Amino acid sequence: MIEALISSKTRIKLLLKFFLNSSNQSYLRGLESEFGESTNGIRLELNKLEEAGLLTTKIDGNKKFFQANANHPLFNDIHNILLKFTGLDKVIEKVIENLGQLQHVFLVGQLAKGLSSEVIDLVFVGDIDKNYLFNVVQKVEVNLNKKIRFVSYLDSEYNEEKFAIDYPDYLLLWSK
Repeated sequence: MIEALISSKTRIKLLLKFFLNSSNQSYLRGLESEFGESTNGIRLELNKLEEAGLLTTKIDGNKKFFQANANHPLFNDIHNILLKFTGLDKVIEKVIENLGQLQHVFLVGQLAKGLSSEVIDLVFVGDIDKNYLFNVVQKVEVNLNKKIRFVSYLDSEYNEEKFAIDYPDYLLLWSK
């Protein structure tokens, strides 16, 4: 779908990396090892996105770190397109409704890191109807043609500090 609009696979990877989870940041050599691509192609795309104002940079030592510019007028539009591209919009729309006393839904795993993945890893916090969740996840998996893995915690089991240690890369998808 998105490949028809954006022909550069590297640019798609960079958009996923930085715009799906705006807290992600990285530098050129880190992206090279993460993407398994040459630095030249990545550098060209980073420069284009930086020139367009879509990425901000900061220098730390001899490394130039890139991060999405969440203040850019197109940030929300790009983020929403990526939610649709990854299927997360359907997960939010179909899975979350009617779950019970849900407090939070987090995206973790590869997608939270901004990497393409055929698996959507979710963490649910609240007193939820697990039978309903299991049934609706099976239906959404068929529609998306992606696997959904999930973990659920009761409110009493959820500890924000421990969560951040267990899941250093996460994105809050939904909160009450």
